[in-house]
Amino acid sequence: MNDILSILRDNWTLLLIGQYPNGPLGGLAITLILSAVGLALAFPVSVLLAVARVSPIWILRIPATVIVYVIRGVPLIMFIFWVYFFVPLLIGRTVSGFTTMLVTLVIYQAAYLAEVIRAGIEGLPKGQFEASRALGMSYMQTMAKIVLPQALYNMLPAMVSQFVSTIKETSLGYVISVNELTFAANQINTTLLTKPFPVFFILALIYFVLCFTLTRFARALEKRIAAKRAGASQVQVRSPSPSLTAEAA
Repeated sequence: MNDILSILRDNWTLLLIGQYPNGPLGGLAITLILSAVGLALAFPVSVLLAVARVSPIWILRIPATVIVYVIRGVPLIMFIFWVYFFVPLLIGRTVSGFTTMLVTLVIYQAAYLAEVIRAGIEGLPKGQFEASRALGMSYMQTMAKIVLPQALYNMLPAMVSQFVSTIKETSLGYVISVNELTFAANQINTTLLTKPFPVFFILALIYFVLCFTLTRFARALEKRIAAKRAGASQVQVRSPSPSLTAEAA
């Protein structure tokens, strides 16, 4: 226990915030920035992929399906290596490990988020889609104004869970020297040499606290959405139908 406390006291800046604003960021800060920015940039791509996946137009549906299945079928570490070697060839100059990891996360998370959003779209009652088309709305108008807002709202807990997965996946940035949390912990271990168990116990504890907190938040969000939907259903059941109201009048 004394070893853990002394390591935390001497290295907490390297593990958490680094020397910001007078120097490089620490491991936890880099991990959170990579996760948040990666997921934010992946989100619009995932929406496009999800809409294409459920599209009745095969020239959109089939390529999107192939992209999603290929990305989901390859380990993340392979994508890191591909981006690490391919992006410099594409743009004609070297890129940092942070940029490599960010590009990798955007591509990888876009495929997984697309499946989450697709599930949200397909989980909605078909009657909503048919009713909006009957009112004269186009396919894209129906998607943009009726289907996607509901699907994205219902899938918020799943997106938070995806954020948790992204946090854990950033640890693979260690292999290309991204200064994220695992890399920072390994730097401390290399310096101390004789205390690997306390160092990696602290690392595991930080990941656990972070991911457990977000998982509980996702669970609370899921309950809130379920309660709101249940409340809306009860209101619909209790409300008299327009036809009955007209007959009574």
